[in-house]
Amino acid sequence: MSATSGLQARLQLDRADFRLDVALDLPAGQVSALFGASGSGKTSCLRAIAGLERAARGRVAINGEVWQDDAHQRFVPVHQRALGYVFQDAQLFAHLNVADNLAFGMQRVPAAQRRVSLDQAVALLGIAHLMQRKPDTLSGGERQRVCIARALASSPRILLMDEPLAALDAARKAEILPYLEQLHRELAMTVLYVSHASDEVARLAEHLVLLDHGKVQASGPTAELLTRLDLPLAHGDAAAAVLDATIVGHDAQYHLSLARFAGGELSIAHQSLVLGQTLRIRVQARDVSLSLQRPSGTSILNILPVRVLALSPDSPGQVMVQLGAGPCTLLARITEKSAHGLALAPGLAVFAQIKGVAILG
Repeated sequence: MSATSGLQARLQLDRADFRLDVALDLPAGQVSALFGASGSGKTSCLRAIAGLERAARGRVAINGEVWQDDAHQRFVPVHQRALGYVFQDAQLFAHLNVADNLAFGMQRVPAAQRRVSLDQAVALLGIAHLMQRKPDTLSGGERQRVCIARALASSPRILLMDEPLAALDAARKAEILPYLEQLHRELAMTVLYVSHASDEVARLAEHLVLLDHGKVQASGPTAELLTRLDLPLAHGDAAAAVLDATIVGHDAQYHLSLARFAGGELSIAHQSLVLGQTLRIRVQARDVSLSLQRPSGTSILNILPVRVLALSPDSPGQVMVQLGAGPCTLLARITEKSAHGLALAPGLAVFAQIKGVAILG
């Protein structure tokens, strides 16, 4: 682990029925996600990086600053690590109002070392109107936004987030996600985000680490791992590809916008998008069908020329097809009968009909 920026961690943590054994090398200034099923070791890994649990054997460094190195008997206690930690359940001091909760988060950092001002944290999370409120008067989404602002107010080198949206309903989750995106855009902070929700990972993370039974199953760019047929993320009803696109045109009559990505163009619902705006879009495998000829007389607007890259069995009677659209990768989930009828094979040129395109942010 010779890199001097980002997070490097080598951790071994033994428990009675579980062993965490991971090596991470994550980029600076990006959102990296630890993804996996319950019990895969996500939270254990996060706690060990924070120093809340001491790995039996390990090394942790952030931007070249070493927090743990057992080979040299070095272990920096958690209160001396420049990190912010956001838990699944909002943990605020009930007897303090929001302003005082935030002030507590700043106490650990001398004024000269503060890289995120209190005003900046408040503005980023949109909580200026909550400053005099007590935690018990806030909604779940508001409490979690205050917790994130408090973590930012400590000017961390890395922000650790342990399933921060898991305890919220869909509406509160939708409320917070734009703030997390804005936080990353404006601060370019290194974030390690733990989740078992593929939609959150697809929307927020640029780098993905897939954990399974305490070990790293795969690590790399999110768009790449989501479409790798040898990984579980690319299978099942929720399988999807993510694309980074730019708005290049509008069709005001039909309330559509034209989004260009590296492999083509897609029409999407207008939704007040502006020319030049960049966004991440999600194309679910179940919304993609295939044709040997360009279809005509169809209600589907998005038809892309693609090439079959690979095929893999999915659920009984289903096949997952990996498709190349220029340098980008899409997935199509179709029946075995359809795959056989089209004689699909790697290298075959086909047309992908995309029924739905979701804007992630």
